Amino acid sequence: MRTWLAMLGVALLLIVLVLGGVRWWQSSRQSEFEQALSVAPTGAQRLTYTDWAGVRRELGADLTRDSPYEDVAGFLDTAFDADLSPMSALLESTEAMHEEYGFSPATLDWELLSQSQDGAAVLMRLPEGTDFEALQDRLEELGYQRPEDDTGVWRGGIDLLPSIGTVTPELQFVAVDADQRLVVGSDTERYLEQAMETVTGDADPVSGLEPVTDAVAAEDGGPLAAGVYDGPQVCSALAMGSADQADQDQARELIAAAGEVHPLTGFAMAVDPSLDVRVAMSFGTEAQARTNADSRAALASGPAPGQGGDFSDRFRLGTVSAEGAVVTMELAPHEGEYVLSDLSSGPVLFATC
Repeated sequence: MRTWLAMLGVALLLIVLVLGGVRWWQSSRQSEFEQALSVAPTGAQRLTYTDWAGVRRELGADLTRDSPYEDVAGFLDTAFDADLSPMSALLESTEAMHEEYGFSPATLDWELLSQSQDGAAVLMRLPEGTDFEALQDRLEELGYQRPEDDTGVWRGGIDLLPSIGTVTPELQFVAVDADQRLVVGSDTERYLEQAMETVTGDADPVSGLEPVTDAVAAEDGGPLAAGVYDGPQVCSALAMGSADQADQDQARELIAAAGEVHPLTGFAMAVDPSLDVRVAMSFGTEAQARTNADSRAALASGPAPGQGGDFSDRFRLGTVSAEGAVVTMELAPHEGEYVLSDLSSGPVLFATC
């Protein structure tokens, strides 16, 4: 009996080790973007991603936890000028985070803001070598209540944040997963607990966005910054419904001239390591994608009602192609133009539904 129990214990241990090894192997083969998506909470409708380590490499910024904030501020200014920071939810919080929390866009590997009808959470991957025991001690010193579980919620609340500095509401409640080097924050305890179920593997990550996220995932490491929307979100946040009546009237005329358009099932816009912008739009069928490749290329080549001027003032439209049910557009921003910043909020004519 004892021998059998011992053998069962060994077998269970081997299963745990094998599953852990598979998870590590899968993680090691993923880009930073793919790793971020793999822990995005189920039900996410809008995701905004910044590869801070990649942005620092691109801009030649050598920053550490001990860098003076003047250097960090200079880095953020340069990132803004390069249109590499508009997807971040942490910009206004960076000074307090850098000086009080000990991590910020100056040192993070990446940041992902996930938003849904249930709530919002910001997921932050910290660099290798982070001392998570010291980080958690620091959270306690700042006034957060230490949880009983390693991945439990550190309670702060809206009244705590002003004592720390200018900090995003998504840091009212935080949770830590040291094994994955993640700090996750939300403005509600309930939604943070829900988000952590995905982080710890007790719930599935977001699904349904793969057609557009795969299409904007650059082959050389993934995008430096990206915004991703599901169908209902893009049709409400980016389409022409938010434009004034005159712009909507002009949009209808331009759409009629461009040809048939169909509702989007997903949308993504990303800056790749070459600093070009790639747009991906998914549709219900392959036939719709082929039709929309032509019509939306026409829309992206002309006037930009609601934005002002013409799209050609902002970028040179490159290859537009349909593969399966996904249309991709290559945009080469003109010098000094903020394509990701300007076109990540509506109205955007070529994202019309």
